[in-house]
Amino acid sequence: MDWNPARGSEQAGLRPALIVQTDAANQNPAYPNTIVATMSTAGRQIPTHVEVLPSNENGLRELSYVKCEQLLTVSKGRLRDRIGALSPGLMANVDVAIKRVLFLS
Repeated sequence: MDWNPARGSEQAGLRPALIVQTDAANQNPAYPNTIVATMSTAGRQIPTHVEVLPSNENGLRELSYVKCEQLLTVSKGRLRDRIGALSPGLMANVDVAIKRVLFLS
């Protein structure tokens, strides 16, 4: 994803992001945005960061973290190449962390 231009402490440059919006909404050509969670190689062992080890399935080259407290609605035009997908188990961990961030049960 192309995070430029960034402001303040926002992520910048070309970096991976995890699309968390439903496929139905993403495939709707009338809706130009999608919802993503930022990803970074700088993470912490906290409940809102989901650790992702690199694999062929996810396409990551280094240990990364989905930062579930950093959810953004962005233009689909910012998206670049798809590099991979998270396993169902990791997506379940992301679901739990997003629910924690949004205070959902």
